[in-house]
Amino acid sequence: MRSRIIMSMSFVCLLAMLYSCKPKNAGTAVSGDAAAKTYVAPGKYDEFYNFVSGGFSGQMSAYGLPSGRLLRVIPVFSVDPEKGWGYSEETKPMLMTSHGFVPWDDLHHPEMSQTNGEVDGRWVFGNANNTPRVARIDLTTFRTAEIIELPNSGGNHSSPFITENTEYVVAGTRFSVPADNSNGDVPINSYKENFKGHLSFISVDKTSGAMDVAFQIQCPGVNFDLSHAGKGKSHGWFFFSCYNTEQANSLLEVNASQKDKDFIMAVNWKKAEEYIKAGKARKVPARYAHNVYDEKTHTAKHEIRKEVLILDAKELKDLCYMIPCPKSPHGCDVDPTGEYIVGSGKLAALIPVFSFDKLQKAIADKSFDGEYDGIPVVKYESALYGEVKKPGLGPLHTEFDANGNAYTSFFVSSEIVKWNIKDLKVLDRVPTYYSVGHLCVPGGDSKKPFGKYLIAYNKITKDRYLPTGPELAQSAQLFDISGDKMQLILDFPTIGEPHYAQAAPAALINNNNQVKIFKIDENAHPYVAKGEGESKVVRDGNKVHVYMTAVRSHFSPDNIEGIRMGDEVYFHVTNLEQDWDVPHGFGVKGANNAELLIMPGETTTLKWSPDRVGMFPMYCTDFCSALHQEMQGYVRVSPAGSKVPLSFTLGGNSTQPAK
Repeated sequence: MRSRIIMSMSFVCLLAMLYSCKPKNAGTAVSGDAAAKTYVAPGKYDEFYNFVSGGFSGQMSAYGLPSGRLLRVIPVFSVDPEKGWGYSEETKPMLMTSHGFVPWDDLHHPEMSQTNGEVDGRWVFGNANNTPRVARIDLTTFRTAEIIELPNSGGNHSSPFITENTEYVVAGTRFSVPADNSNGDVPINSYKENFKGHLSFISVDKTSGAMDVAFQIQCPGVNFDLSHAGKGKSHGWFFFSCYNTEQANSLLEVNASQKDKDFIMAVNWKKAEEYIKAGKARKVPARYAHNVYDEKTHTAKHEIRKEVLILDAKELKDLCYMIPCPKSPHGCDVDPTGEYIVGSGKLAALIPVFSFDKLQKAIADKSFDGEYDGIPVVKYESALYGEVKKPGLGPLHTEFDANGNAYTSFFVSSEIVKWNIKDLKVLDRVPTYYSVGHLCVPGGDSKKPFGKYLIAYNKITKDRYLPTGPELAQSAQLFDISGDKMQLILDFPTIGEPHYAQAAPAALINNNNQVKIFKIDENAHPYVAKGEGESKVVRDGNKVHVYMTAVRSHFSPDNIEGIRMGDEVYFHVTNLEQDWDVPHGFGVKGANNAELLIMPGETTTLKWSPDRVGMFPMYCTDFCSALHQEMQGYVRVSPAGSKVPLSFTLGGNSTQPAK
């Protein structure tokens, strides 16, 4: 048996190599009008924002479509010295977890908020795959506003997918592990007895967006890969792809590929709410972080929460159902009507499409094929709408347009295939370069896709761009899908490793109260200086607080004396500008963290502990005016116990005594 499995895996690898060869039409695949379709003239805006995961960079990026231009890297789970994210005193709490300060993570999947099943342009969520967390990015500021850690989880891949009114963001654990309140010091080979998978349902406040772990569902110890919520008729349900139903704990490429089928798990979250109201959930001790950034004080707050509500799927038989699916499924996608659930199997040569109506009938008729660790298993044929036959090799992920069509990426055969949802007929196929993973149609997982474009996110990019040593640029390819045939019109590099992405019309976000400046009069930071007259230096023991202002083209104060070895110096820099796009930066020699990047009307703090006696220049790090180079100053550091008085200059050569 083992030799047969290894031989079959070798055959799949051989197929992957064959299919990944450069297509013969690689030089002519882009037609003559592609340049016109992607050209955005200087001074003109793109039609769409495209939010792309940064993968192992831990960040999220915003691109313009159709130009493919990188507009902004949004720091989320990893420190970012360009913006001081995780370096400034105000943002350090955002990267706190129950494990302490964690300066990196692996962001795989963005998901935009929805209202009535339609993208609303308010927030975009992202997942941390390594130390399990979910972040909410506020699209009025393009900043991370909130991060919540997930207890009872090991990896957070099946995340952060949302319900049609953003009632919940869900997250399924990638690595099943012993529950946090149990003894985790158990043999790894006791997986089947001690390891559990948890699904986290995070509630989202309709107005503020504030998140909370509302409840978790304890499930069998499997690996949850991806998920999507039902919509329309299937609203109230969630669907998760699962693999490793063998519950193996070693050499999963062989031991988690023993069975012909794994599962799609269907979860009735409305029923979960009923069980909670009926008192069927239990409170379980758990330690997890909740971090929120306040735009009024420009400061983040970190807290540790200590319990979570748990529902046990094994005890509550009508909460979860397993639907057989070709083994090692990746994507789990729901069409705009909410009727069709598209599964996948990374090693399969077909696409299974399940019917929500047939699933409901199967549940009502108890058309089950036994149980899986206490979860009813629906018969494959009882839930199946049909199969897309011979579409390609290795289906991964499916998105939809507004015309009843689906688009599936094929990792092994390196292509995207367009097919009709109703008759399951293949309509078109185009090659990708190479080994495509996720894809994105703007609004393609909502009730109202915007269509027009499809973007493929590729895992390998050889031959696409100028080589840069052994590490090559990551790749995205833009297709025009407005006609019957898909047309490749652009490819462009991306940051990190792109996984999933979301896109929405620019107007939906631009016109949604987007912030351009922070009003200085509304700045509630505890160390704000709202004018140069309020700038000062204050000693509190060995802590020195510098209330500093920045304006084109000087700091106030710009010279500071009387700092002593052993002091902790806090530069609280307020940008007094009230014009759009006039940030200031701040750096000081020897700082072992990063710069500050301060937006108009904002206050941000850099902590600095000098490591030697001497003279330390400080300067503006972000070009701000013709006299940007003159925007500088000095800090004099004296020995510990020095009698040099603490003082500062406030323009000219006059020295002001510090307080």
